Amino acid sequence: MALASILGGFTGKEAAAKNSAANAHPWPALEGLPHFAPKAKRIVHLCMAGGPSHLESLDPKPELDKIDGQPFPESFTQGQQLAQLQGSTLKARKSFVKFNRHGQSGLEISELFPHIAKWADDMCVIRSMTTEQINHDTAHAFMNSGSIIKGRPSMGSWFLYGLGAETSNLPGYVVMTSSGPGAQPVSARQWSAGFLPSKFQGIAFQSSGSPVHYIGNPEGVCQSTQRQVIDEIQRMNGMLSERHFDPEIETRIAQYEMAFKMQTAVPDLADMSGESQETLDAYGIKEPGDGTYASNCLLARRLLERGVRFVQLYHRGWDHHRNLEKDFTTAANATDKPSAALLADLKRLGLLDDTLVLWGGEFGRTPMAQGDGRDHHINAFSVWMAGGGIKGGMTYGATDELGYRSVEDVVSVHDLHATMLHLFGVEHEKLSARFQGLDIRLTGVDPSRVIHEIIS
Repeated sequence: MALASILGGFTGKEAAAKNSAANAHPWPALEGLPHFAPKAKRIVHLCMAGGPSHLESLDPKPELDKIDGQPFPESFTQGQQLAQLQGSTLKARKSFVKFNRHGQSGLEISELFPHIAKWADDMCVIRSMTTEQINHDTAHAFMNSGSIIKGRPSMGSWFLYGLGAETSNLPGYVVMTSSGPGAQPVSARQWSAGFLPSKFQGIAFQSSGSPVHYIGNPEGVCQSTQRQVIDEIQRMNGMLSERHFDPEIETRIAQYEMAFKMQTAVPDLADMSGESQETLDAYGIKEPGDGTYASNCLLARRLLERGVRFVQLYHRGWDHHRNLEKDFTTAANATDKPSAALLADLKRLGLLDDTLVLWGGEFGRTPMAQGDGRDHHINAFSVWMAGGGIKGGMTYGATDELGYRSVEDVVSVHDLHATMLHLFGVEHEKLSARFQGLDIRLTGVDPSRVIHEIIS
């Protein structure tokens, strides 16, 4: 009845035309959002899937080095949840890397990240992260949606639902993956819209070749013919909308229109012939569209500058139960230069100030050895953030002397989400959606805090 009233009695082509006009921009913000002036407009999440060791990246522990190979103090681990090390003899494992100070801030960063280290004065390293989930899939779900319950929206979907995006011919939320040794599968639930309308879900672009399959018309079908087909489908969907109130019908109408527009937008997006050799070299790209993290980083920049709200890059190469020294080095080499180049490119284009960059995994790794690797660890891990209103050249929080537990200014995943939303002008308690009689939020029901100390 409400939809019929909105359509004002139009039927057939008139209804389809009215629907098409209403969905010409499929990503409007919710009424009243943002709640206050935002510092950030877009976000790129560099997700190091598998759980990079904080002890080899962002959190030096000289005291751990001193007890290498010795029994790990039981006072730290007694009664604690471990993953594969549960019930094993626990021995300390020192870091195999050196840490150096960088920039005017003197931020300590692993020698395996020399390019990222050049951005020390623009970065905030949070060393006191904790999470509740010790296995990969549920830990990713918790990092992405604030819950392990299936059917909850991912944070990218929450951002798009609440704030919209500045594009009408590309998805507002795009996901890409790359991989290396230590790769774990990443399920599509991680970018699901959950109970929100499906148009807010993340769209997984292909990392190699064309980002979207079947983007061109079949042979013999011209653009005008395709337009006629879309118009007829929209007319029939408009008629269906008159009879049934279902948000998914409106989603379908919007997505058909989006798909038509993407036929022009995606080839332009993927055409990197206009990028200079200097830019390709800065990212470390040998062949654009080759499926590497480096190529994905450049494509992420092109998406962000075209108005996409949320871009998520998964590099599946950080699950180092074995071969830590070799495989961690491989993963660092694959991601260090492209991540730094993305920061530089965003700054060159004047986008870094209002683009939030988040780097990190779903959990950390144990300061105890697991053969020649490290096990999953939920009590302490590190992430870094830059741009989008973040104070640079600082660390926040701290772990104990062995890197086992976050002990100072502890940051939960929900605290991180609350802070991210705040940077976008959103009071996290006020962004919710009704589902099964409950007002569901990204930050859950437990008290969450905005980390004002890291905001400029």
